[in-house]
Amino acid sequence: MSTAAIQKMNVTIHVNGEARSASVEPRTLLVHFLRDELELTGTHVGCDTSQCGSCTVHLDGNAVKSCTLFAVQAEGRQVTTIEGIGSIGDLHVLQTGFWEEHGLQCGYCTPGMIMTSAELLKTNPNPTEAEIRHSLEGNFCRCTGYHNIVKAVQHAAGLMADKQVAPAAADD
Repeated sequence: MSTAAIQKMNVTIHVNGEARSASVEPRTLLVHFLRDELELTGTHVGCDTSQCGSCTVHLDGNAVKSCTLFAVQAEGRQVTTIEGIGSIGDLHVLQTGFWEEHGLQCGYCTPGMIMTSAELLKTNPNPTEAEIRHSLEGNFCRCTGYHNIVKAVQHAAGLMADKQVAPAAADD
């Protein structure tokens, strides 16, 4: 049986505001491009089946599960990862909310929860508890029971209202 070499494709994706290029196999998932090619390991691989949400990033400002897209599908588009919305010295309001309201335990799901919540707060800056829970239905957490995650999102919404802060300025 002969095995033909898989041809690679060049892609350029704007990640966290910077054009990033690489040569990838057409079957390379966006999550693996981010983690393996760009070493942005905040985007986690949890299930590889789009069930858990730990791989959530923003694609052109919308939350998507990066394990469901090929890197070549993001060619020329804007991708924002958890590394692109805040830093240790300048936390995003959601990161502050998760910190202050103990919205994490092991932290594995946290980047996906934050990225999903950022999209919610962008479109609904004052969500109810039910709206937050509905928004997070595609994200699994096995540690917290979600109560403090919901409190963290509510806390962030309050911070945004107090400071007139945009929920995901890195996406603009």
